[in-house]
Amino acid sequence: MPTPEKARQIEEISQILSSASVAILTDYRGLSVADITAFRRRLQEQNANLRVVKNTLTRIAAERTGTAVIAPLLEGPTALVYTTGDPVTAAKLAVEFARQSRILTIKGALFAGQLLTAADVEALATLPSREELLAKVVGGLQAPLYSLVSVLSGPIRGLLYVLQGRMRQLGGEAEAA
Repeated sequence: MPTPEKARQIEEISQILSSASVAILTDYRGLSVADITAFRRRLQEQNANLRVVKNTLTRIAAERTGTAVIAPLLEGPTALVYTTGDPVTAAKLAVEFARQSRILTIKGALFAGQLLTAADVEALATLPSREELLAKVVGGLQAPLYSLVSVLSGPIRGLLYVLQGRMRQLGGEAEAA
């Protein structure tokens, strides 16, 4: 029977695993407290978080939430980078920090109930953000609409030019008479 403190931690980790859009498991061994704090601040600016977790408690939480696929990654010191927002942003921040620090290593991730490898997390980090994808979709939808408006206004514009030309003709005949 776990102590009340451990039961609370298991519940918190369960909540993270079940509600996060992505949970990236990292090995933080060798990072200083200042480095971890700086990384946490950068994550919080983008609505993501970092939490150092105990592997045993995380394994129990994963079993309770049906995300036991992460069990093979729970070796050595583990920290979770997670967000309920855009998973691409969290992946970009984690990969960027791992490259800069050269100490933090990415073990893998839990994404939509699936286990991702470290290479998959790096691939996820190269995707455009949600906002960029939405902008591309809107731009793609607008282009044909602008073309349609242009095509439909062509005959009306042509009629306008004919009427203006005829008015000039009649105006010229009125002056000549």
